[in-house]
Amino acid sequence: MTPPDDEEPTGIHCRLDELLAERGMTLAHLSALVGVSVVNLSILKNDRARAIRYSTLVAVCRALDCEVGDLLVRAR
Repeated sequence: MTPPDDEEPTGIHCRLDELLAERGMTLAHLSALVGVSVVNLSILKNDRARAIRYSTLVAVCRALDCEVGDLLVRAR
């Protein structure tokens, strides 16, 4: 079995950009709230993340007052 290509889509879309816009929040402000670097949040926002820790997922959802299903959706 060949390892997955890093450029291959995961089938998951992260709605972080949309949720930030709805809340009038910047990536830098979210970064400060959750303790995750802007670079790592940007990777998540741009659908380039290959994995996410549950603790990060919970922290982001708390900061954005949303559910996991609001943040991560199946790509179409």
